[in-house]
Amino acid sequence: MNAVVKKIESRTSRAQNLLEEQVGNELNASQQYLACAVWFDQRDLPRLAAYFYRQSVRKRNHAMRVVQYMIDKNVAVEIPDVQAVRNDFSDPRELISLALEQERAVTEEVTTLSRALREESDYLGEQFMRWFLSEQVDEVAQMTTMLNITDRSQGNMFDLEDYLKRDPVGDNRYESAAPRTAGGKL
Repeated sequence: MNAVVKKIESRTSRAQNLLEEQVGNELNASQQYLACAVWFDQRDLPRLAAYFYRQSVRKRNHAMRVVQYMIDKNVAVEIPDVQAVRNDFSDPRELISLALEQERAVTEEVTTLSRALREESDYLGEQFMRWFLSEQVDEVAQMTTMLNITDRSQGNMFDLEDYLKRDPVGDNRYESAAPRTAGGKL
């Protein structure tokens, strides 16, 4: 009996390789957000911890959206190693500043990937990335606001906790238009 096995295509383009890199970038961001959440949790700042735990899950789901896209396109996927994360911070501002830098870096990575897809005339891939571009605008804006509130609080993290209670950030208004994740929404 001959079993029919789905043929998975090897990655042949720069954009396909960048897609796989983006899986790693998103997983790295997820792990860093997890470390941030734990840092806040250990300091009895539950709203900040919850915010960063949610961010960790969101970034993991971003990686899984890229994985699903590659699976749908029959492109080989290898999950990259995750880099070491930073766990030590001297104060909350340092942590939130790192998160903002991370979001800016992810935005640049997503922009580079979108550009590569356009250059390769991969219109389906370019369409897929539009959600990520919109999401990154929102992510950078949220972290910028968090950093501004942190600066205005002059070290009083309870002010930031109160801000998150009054005006929760991260409502993810783009979720309904998001590409699906591999393995379903976990």
